[in-house]
Amino acid sequence: MRILGIDPGLRRTGFGVIDARGAQLQYVTSGTIVVPADLPLAQRLKVILDNIREVVLANAPNVSALEKVFVNANPASTLLLGQARGAALCALADSDLLVHEYTALQIKKSVVGNGHAAKGQVQRMVQTLLSLNGLPAADSADALACAICHAHISPMAERLARSGDLRAGRTARMHNGRLTG
Repeated sequence: MRILGIDPGLRRTGFGVIDARGAQLQYVTSGTIVVPADLPLAQRLKVILDNIREVVLANAPNVSALEKVFVNANPASTLLLGQARGAALCALADSDLLVHEYTALQIKKSVVGNGHAAKGQVQRMVQTLLSLNGLPAADSADALACAICHAHISPMAERLARSGDLRAGRTARMHNGRLTG
């Protein structure tokens, strides 16, 4: 499975692509979309949208993982971050990618083992888990961590979904105490 992780931001949007085969993770690429601050908001969002589309075209991921927006003390900043995240969601949806969303707490817990880990800890664990020669930039590391989180969580989620389908199938066949199918 090839996973595209996105760490949305209006000034800097990180992206990271990994291949996951079972528990084995392999780095493909990562980077940061730097959005010129002097552009009008609509054009800034278009930069994010266009660049994520390019990343998808160049790397052909099967699935994507996106960090959820957190509410901070500044409502205006939260709103702007939400708009950047919306541009990323649109690019992923337009590319027909299934999007999985994770909170920063889920991502850090999955990658570092501590939901309140510092950025530096996330960077070092991403470096270790992907056997990178150097420390990835903060935005790239966060995006890669999002992809790693999905690689860790998705196998269990799929097993749970299958077991739920099996239980639902059994329930559908048992109706009023009789086996119906």
